[in-house]
Amino acid sequence: MSTLWFVDTPDPAAVLGNAESPDGDAALAVAQRLHPNMDLAPTGVVPLSQAAGVTDDVLYVGAFPGLVVVCHKDLTPTTPTTTPWRSAIDSATTYLVASRPEDAWGAFAVWEGDTLRRSFSAAPATILEDSGIPLVWERPYWAGEFPLQHPPGALPDPQSLPFHPQQFAEAANREWLGFRYTGARSEGELNPTSIGLLGFTVHPPGQAPRPNPPTTDASAARDSAAAAPATGAVKRTFLDRIRRKTR
Repeated sequence: MSTLWFVDTPDPAAVLGNAESPDGDAALAVAQRLHPNMDLAPTGVVPLSQAAGVTDDVLYVGAFPGLVVVCHKDLTPTTPTTTPWRSAIDSATTYLVASRPEDAWGAFAVWEGDTLRRSFSAAPATILEDSGIPLVWERPYWAGEFPLQHPPGALPDPQSLPFHPQQFAEAANREWLGFRYTGARSEGELNPTSIGLLGFTVHPPGQAPRPNPPTTDASAARDSAAAAPATGAVKRTFLDRIRRKTR
């Protein structure tokens, strides 16, 4: 999981819960802001649950009213305070949530404006970054109410944390954004498979693949139009900020 969220709304869960299609114009503007002077080729819409676990070199962007999410495989910094693109868009709040199942690593961070409020990164027996005062929702994890589970007969590392770092990161995601990627969903919890993001591959100038020629099949055209992201006038605040930064 590798996600960076730029939030300018007091209730991002409500925005995501009401999201239909992502804003194509805003998503492209964000991708261009992250990769200036490069060519971008759209790859289509995928659910957030898939985009967050990206392992290929595709950039995924979701743009909704007052909220932008970016997913990329490089958004898994060992130290969240070194997160790339963190300042790409001015926002009231910025969240990083990331994890790697192969080494049970998890991390999260929250900035209010340009000020880091909290960051944490750890493997099961190693804390890699721990900045800021722990937040209220963290208390039951530090109190051992969600202990790290070990295989039967395995001796736990004496330095093991009292929780699983990935589950800790998931708890941050649920607290801030209203959903988790794993485990049974609670009542009212969002389903990340219902939230669409647009994918882009990044290419040197002039090397992006050419789009397919227009189809003459009427039904195929209708299907393509139905699958295309909405490009209505949503999230203009973010668009304006991106455009100001590129001038």
